[in-house]
Amino acid sequence: IVGAVLEYRQYAKLKSTYAEGLLKAMDPDGRIRTRFQMTVTATGRLSSTEPNLQNIPTRTDLGSEIRRMFIPAEGCVLVDADYSQIELRLLAHISGDEAMRAAFTTGADIHTATAAQVFHVAPGDVTHEMRRRAKAVNFGIVYGISAFSLSQDIGVTMAEAKAYMEAYFATFPGVRKYMDDVVAKAKEQGYVETLFHRRRELPEIRSSNFNMRSFGERVALNMPIQGTAADIMKLAMVAVEKRLKKELPEAKLVLQVHDELIVECPEDQAAAAAKLLEEEMEQVAHLSVPLTAEAHWGRNWLEAKG
Repeated sequence: IVGAVLEYRQYAKLKSTYAEGLLKAMDPDGRIRTRFQMTVTATGRLSSTEPNLQNIPTRTDLGSEIRRMFIPAEGCVLVDADYSQIELRLLAHISGDEAMRAAFTTGADIHTATAAQVFHVAPGDVTHEMRRRAKAVNFGIVYGISAFSLSQDIGVTMAEAKAYMEAYFATFPGVRKYMDDVVAKAKEQGYVETLFHRRRELPEIRSSNFNMRSFGERVALNMPIQGTAADIMKLAMVAVEKRLKKELPEAKLVLQVHDELIVECPEDQAAAAAKLLEEEMEQVAHLSVPLTAEAHWGRNWLEAKG
């Protein structure tokens, strides 16, 4: 019965939170408008509320179908552009790790490249499962994940997870050095900064309580990366808005969801809007690895995700 109960809960959540909840949030003109909060998240990301449009499900096929319900005005399309692995690119830039920089500079798939190194196989021999585990390690490292949490995420023993992490650090020694240095510096200064010098105070990192101190260390690892990604996205939003007003005044920036921007524009302007989005998002910051964005368009949000 457990499977049936879990399935029921998934359907009930989609129905109440998204299908019915979004209908209730609709304005008289048929549009749904969210509120963006600037000062809610500690990392500096924008927070969407009433309704939360950053929380539309994407992990299941059925949940993704909710995005099909979001459509533009008559005669228009939605253009969706998102950054490719911005946090890992920032990790490569900030840590200065040569192997990671090389993977991004040559255009290699970072998760496949990591899997090849960690599992000691040629990139062409990397299996789907190897890539999945390497991806979990890549993103886990950014968030200061423990071997125990990684083992839970990818369904392996704690010893295996620890071995993956050790192999990862052997492959990317610059990342290990960055992690050690940023925590030490945070303990010394009592704060961490983004690349744009936006600061987060970290009194927790000097706490005598182990759990509080561990939390502070995880924040010290993550905030410079996720915070810088948030800064870059806000700069990109400003740059895109300015250029749209100048070149495509009928196009409107209508939504921001984490690493993606969504523009509504007349259908015959879709290619121009997509090009504009990619150019502005890629040029807004200059890193030691390419900052790449990819845009697609469609008659609804799901189609526009490409």
